Amino acid sequence: MPTKILDLPVTERVLSGNRACAGCGIGIGLRAITKALDGRMVMTVPASCLTVLGGMYPISSVDVPWVNVAFPSTAAAASGLAAGLRAMGKADEMTVLAMAGDGGTGDIGIQALSGAAERNDDFIYLCYDNEAYMNTGTQRSGLTPAGARTTTTWSGKRENPKDMPRIMEAHGIPYVASTSAVYPTDVYDKVAKARTIHGLRYVHMNVPCPSGWGFDPKDTVRLGKMAVDAGLVVLYEVEDGVFRLTGRSAALAKSGKRTPVADYIATQGRFRGMPDGSVDEVQAWVDARWDGYVRRDTAGR
Repeated sequence: MPTKILDLPVTERVLSGNRACAGCGIGIGLRAITKALDGRMVMTVPASCLTVLGGMYPISSVDVPWVNVAFPSTAAAASGLAAGLRAMGKADEMTVLAMAGDGGTGDIGIQALSGAAERNDDFIYLCYDNEAYMNTGTQRSGLTPAGARTTTTWSGKRENPKDMPRIMEAHGIPYVASTSAVYPTDVYDKVAKARTIHGLRYVHMNVPCPSGWGFDPKDTVRLGKMAVDAGLVVLYEVEDGVFRLTGRSAALAKSGKRTPVADYIATQGRFRGMPDGSVDEVQAWVDARWDGYVRRDTAGR
């Protein structure tokens, strides 16, 4: 049974006070992640918004061991940490969590991640996807959605985002999941399950970003839920090749009542001035992708 919000552990590993932007969704997800791993973990993090949230030595807002590394080397560092724990006989005591943004995962860090996936190294890799290089000035990444304005796509990005979970699934790793920080119990359940599996486990977590997306910080959770309701973000998992929709996405598949992409786009400054024809193209892309997910979910039941 899915975990209920009142059943989450009460111990907090993400402490009060950090340097993240107001309304940043990373902290919501990170609280659920550290609870799922019961604090028995070591993190490795590249230059990113998460580094800002965690803080720099000797001050940190996260009460777990934390290793800051260079931008392209998150998965390589995680492979080394996992090997080190194994050599010390502590692999069963601590989980290695590599956690990087969309740019550090799908662009700069993809070669180290692909290599670790080919070897099926024993750690969890979690991409927190705020859909651009937010920490360095909101430049577009390979996971930025079509139509979004960034400091390097003044008239809107032309391409649809890379599908990182599908890329990782193609490596044949034992567990792949897609989630959203605004559904902390979905995050918790997927990371808790990943903790019990050996080999490389990949979790992709959408994270709304008020400053980069252009919305009021109080609306972080609302915007994240709107993305799921529109089918732009889909909650699912693939365990040993078996696909299933989870949580809100499973309910939407049953009801068939997704909301229009246009309603979601209208809430954010980054899509301001996006032509109606471009919105229709994004809607068609979302519809086709959603239909594929529903067919896979039905086939696996």
